[in-house]
Amino acid sequence: MSILSGKFAVITGAASKNGLGKATARLFAEHGATVAILDLDQTAADEAARDLGEQHVGLACNVTDRDACHTAIHTLIERWGQIDILVNNAGITQPVRLLDIEPENYDAVLDVNLRGTLYMSQAVIPHMQTRKSGSIVNISSVSAQRGGGVFGGPHYSAAKAGVLGLTKATARDFAPDNIRANAVCPGFIATDITAGKMTEEMNAKVMAGIPMGRAGKAEEVAGCCLFLASELSSYVTGSEVDVNGGSLIH
Repeated sequence: MSILSGKFAVITGAASKNGLGKATARLFAEHGATVAILDLDQTAADEAARDLGEQHVGLACNVTDRDACHTAIHTLIERWGQIDILVNNAGITQPVRLLDIEPENYDAVLDVNLRGTLYMSQAVIPHMQTRKSGSIVNISSVSAQRGGGVFGGPHYSAAKAGVLGLTKATARDFAPDNIRANAVCPGFIATDITAGKMTEEMNAKVMAGIPMGRAGKAEEVAGCCLFLASELSSYVTGSEVDVNGGSLIH
């Protein structure tokens, strides 16, 4: 039997063709889950869901809008009767240096990465409490751990560090309800966000800092999400799991 057979999963920011969210959605579907892909654009969400199979769902949802998050979750509960897994993947990054961060930069990055994670969690946790079961997987970043990455500015590092703190608090608060919360911290991953944005010199410098000597693949992050979403990790909560090829070993 597939390890997510009979499970229903919500994945935010998952319509981008080569992104972490879509790779995770694809892997979850392959392992038996029914998946809802949430993204800003309804058409893109529908198309991404159709790629997985007819039983999967695409929904437009702006994760920075609390009412929209609650509406999306309510819609899915009405349709499915249950939600077992939430993957908070929606995020944006900006390559802005600390002294150049404007209020609008800060608001945009903190809102999508951190506020969106909070709002979606708030929307789904009461339902999980009634079922005494649930797994929440939050996508953080190696940038949160080392104070900067390749593309993200300090406000991105701060937002993703906030995700780690929120994950641990969620794990602590809702463990009595058998709701687990864990974070995944990807390192440098080859996705649409990174494609074509690095010079050869930049690429060589980044690869020199990765003991495995290569960029990660979206599927490799998805594999970690699958583990954390499934019963294979039934005694794992409040953790941050590194998927970085050894670029940060601590």
